[in-house]
Amino acid sequence: MRLARRSFLAAAAALAACKGRDAGAQSRGPAPPLKSLAPWPVGCAVMTSELADPAYAQLLSRHFSQLTPEWEMKMEYILKDDGTFRFDRPDAIAAFARQHGMRLYATTLIWYAQNPPAFQKLGGTGQGFADAYRNYILAVAGRYRGQAAGWDTVNEAVAEDGEGLRDCIWSRNLGQDDYMVRAFEHAQEADPGAVLFINDYNLESLPRKRATFMRLVERLLKRGAPLKGIGTQTHIDAKLQPGALTTAIRELAGFGLPIHVSELDVSLNRAAGLLTDRIDLEARQARLYGEAAEAFAALPERQRFAFTIWGLRDKDSWLRGEKENPSPPWDTPLLFDDLGNPKTTFWAVADAWRGRK
Repeated sequence: MRLARRSFLAAAAALAACKGRDAGAQSRGPAPPLKSLAPWPVGCAVMTSELADPAYAQLLSRHFSQLTPEWEMKMEYILKDDGTFRFDRPDAIAAFARQHGMRLYATTLIWYAQNPPAFQKLGGTGQGFADAYRNYILAVAGRYRGQAAGWDTVNEAVAEDGEGLRDCIWSRNLGQDDYMVRAFEHAQEADPGAVLFINDYNLESLPRKRATFMRLVERLLKRGAPLKGIGTQTHIDAKLQPGALTTAIRELAGFGLPIHVSELDVSLNRAAGLLTDRIDLEARQARLYGEAAEAFAALPERQRFAFTIWGLRDKDSWLRGEKENPSPPWDTPLLFDDLGNPKTTFWAVADAWRGRK
């Protein structure tokens, strides 16, 4: 009971501190458009349902210059069980980007987590599976030819702990590295002008996983795969040690390829223990956003592909839906609070980029 009471009091204090923090952020005056501070694209992940909200659309278009479909351009949405395609929602996102003069970044073509019934029926059929694989990539990447600046062509290929690569329907039917080489080749065939990325997560927090990822990149390049960029998702939590993120970006940049900070958010709940001080976590969170912004800005100009935040307002974050965090204090991982007000995290990024132009 004592721990429960202390947890309740900590939650109440955290919510009060959160309000105070937001007030402090607002005392800095009007927030400049974030995209005006950066000579590189500043991206945000979106869903079509959110774009229908005028307040959301106005905030998004004011601060961001690139859009990534959060989920609705993935295979699990596009490819129906009978093998036919649906493009209504990804088309709507692409149209919004065009109408607002924003760049479209597309995700994702091939992801280990996809196991669609249409491909399950073809498992073990050799050439039939390979043909369907090529046809899917040609149809999807080809539909947005000339619109998408880049694609997450292969997503999350490295095992969770960094020991080797993931087993998936693609590796079982096409070969472990072969399915990735094919994906890049087919995507280039579909849209020669798009920058084709390999993308993964926990590259900052797990050096072993980063090393495996980098060895994979080396193998794909040696095989001639048209891999043209490296995406580091950067889903991190507030306990990540200072400097770890900078080290990861610097090492990944060693290939000389464009770098995309592709899905940035900084979780408080994932970092919090029962009695962790939330004010301290918020300070760590802001410092990590600032470090990410600084590390990206320090890259050579030709390697700064884009800096993408995985959601607009805190209430839009995928972290709010996590089953392990179903009750307050809600996670607040983004740059804007539930009402669209800029937070200290916003100012940490803005301050890091001031004067960079």
